[in-house]
Amino acid sequence: MLAARQRRRGVRADHQAVPRALRDAAIAAAALAGTLALLRHGGVAPSRPGSGRLDLISVVLAASSTVPLIAWRRYPLGVFAVTAAASVLLAGLGYPVDLILGPTAAVYLLAASRERQTPWTGRTTATVVGLFVAYLAATAAAQGTLPEIQLLHTGMAWAVAWFAGERTRLRREQMNELRERAVHAEREAERERLLAVAEERARIARDLHDSAGHAISVIAVRAGAARLRHHQDPDRSLLALQAVEELARHTVEEIDQIVGTLRDGGPADGVIDPPPGLASLHTLIAHHAAAGLDVTLDTAGAPRLLGSAADQAAYRILQQALSNAARHGTGGARIELAYADAAVALTITNPVPPDGAPRSGGHGLIGMRERVTLLGGTLDTERANGTFRVDARIPYGVNRA
Repeated sequence: MLAARQRRRGVRADHQAVPRALRDAAIAAAALAGTLALLRHGGVAPSRPGSGRLDLISVVLAASSTVPLIAWRRYPLGVFAVTAAASVLLAGLGYPVDLILGPTAAVYLLAASRERQTPWTGRTTATVVGLFVAYLAATAAAQGTLPEIQLLHTGMAWAVAWFAGERTRLRREQMNELRERAVHAEREAERERLLAVAEERARIARDLHDSAGHAISVIAVRAGAARLRHHQDPDRSLLALQAVEELARHTVEEIDQIVGTLRDGGPADGVIDPPPGLASLHTLIAHHAAAGLDVTLDTAGAPRLLGSAADQAAYRILQQALSNAARHGTGGARIELAYADAAVALTITNPVPPDGAPRSGGHGLIGMRERVTLLGGTLDTERANGTFRVDARIPYGVNRA
């Protein structure tokens, strides 16, 4: 698998290298074409008619001042030095080059490609300034006059190229920093989500442990009593009841072994209390009312028995929603409990500050959604018009007798 990933990365790197090589070749070709055009025209502003000419030497030097741009990614400073040196020689031989395009592009690429760990050093500055002075001196020697046009055109072009390259570099660094922050935030959000899911699943496991342990313990006691009191067909009944009793005890031991590590510790007297369900809803409402939260309960439909897991889930959702309302809300809470044909529907609404941050990513809501999803139900949250709303639909499940 690791080898396959490395091969895929190599293929992606190859695909990225091809467009870069084409772009670099296009830059060099454009600079060469522009330089040849300037030589043929006699410069940006020809001083006399017919001053421009193209011969083998000028073409070779023009190519030397532009074609090395293809390799700027590996040797940015070296490419600039080669292209600028060729331009100095071109100017020293008297060719009309009052704007040298190859070195101008190289200045931009040199500034734009710089990384934080490779700052603009004094050697780089000395190289750029020295070659610019050499270019002006060669032009002055060839023309016998001060190179005012070359100083204006090439000096301004190099200054603009350096400034644009620096802006490009800063922009790239800002984009990289934003991407790193986004990746870090995404990783942190995923870690928080997984932590919330793990906490809620551990809580579900503890609830399941209590409920199943209590129910199976009752089965074991009843099966044992039935075995002792049964007088009809004793042989067959005895074997069946022994199997039921053994299975129940074995199941309790297995649940203790697997899920017991998730518990923070059992009760000291060994008595297992069933986890709370909708039967404890009024106690929950009274608890929040005593703490100052006004809770209204509306019930629709004929109450029905829920499976143990569904009953616990409904209670936990109401418990978490009321806790959120007390912590983040600005008023009372309203609970709507509706018994439908196949599921119980819970709706909890409470007013919230209009400018408050949404709570869609909180640990409590993540845990509620995880619990409902495991039971095949749905949970939606919405914040609108100063009200936070939680809608949950939980299938009834299978009840244990």
